Amino acid sequence: MKLALLHARAQLRQLARYPTFLVPTLVLPVAFFVAFGLPRRHTDPAVLMASFSAYAVLSIAFFQFGVGIATDREDPWEAYLRTLPVGPGIRFAGRVASAIAFATAATVPVVVVAVAARPVSLGAAAWCRFALVLLAGSTPLALLGIALGYWVPARGALPVANLLYLGFAYAGGLWTGPSGLPHAVELVAPYLPTRQWGEVLWAAVRDESWGGSHWLALAAFAAAFGALAAWGYRRDEGQRFR
Repeated sequence: MKLALLHARAQLRQLARYPTFLVPTLVLPVAFFVAFGLPRRHTDPAVLMASFSAYAVLSIAFFQFGVGIATDREDPWEAYLRTLPVGPGIRFAGRVASAIAFATAATVPVVVVAVAARPVSLGAAAWCRFALVLLAGSTPLALLGIALGYWVPARGALPVANLLYLGFAYAGGLWTGPSGLPHAVELVAPYLPTRQWGEVLWAAVRDESWGGSHWLALAAFAAAFGALAAWGYRRDEGQRFR
């Protein structure tokens, strides 16, 4: 536990020194919410808050995990760390802890602006459900980000991450809520992990029952992306330390 916390602290300090990571991660989600979410007066404000909170967490999945891991793979210091007698689980635990810290920092401004600007009123149970789904539902996307980090070289990671980040956010309904997408996009949306995540998030803030099919879909995405990430990690280990 102590080593994981040390890795997390090192990750936080390292990323905090990069304005190109820090500013977009913390500012863009709330800026997009103000620009695209608040003007949607006919959409439930709690749904919009949940959607753009997921959008904030999504940035961590693709940039801190995806781009971060791809960049670290080409860093001599990371290669040195991987030769030390510390299991990969410790390093990943530290990375996950720092990701949760940044995800919280990115989500809180969205929630504060939503509550201040629109009448968002949730009970204690609904807030707990919302926080639980925001964390649990992000697992498949985080695993996809890790897979991206191990399969795509550093030079290609940023454009690929941007493409997936913006595409999944828009097509999954994280900018509009469950309605408002063009018909052609709406046909594709149910097959995306972001839409399945959105469905359970929207149910949480509406105090509705969760559909089991959405959780099964998220579990299937998590299994597929987790296998891809593990395969990419083993492939990278084999290339570097064979």
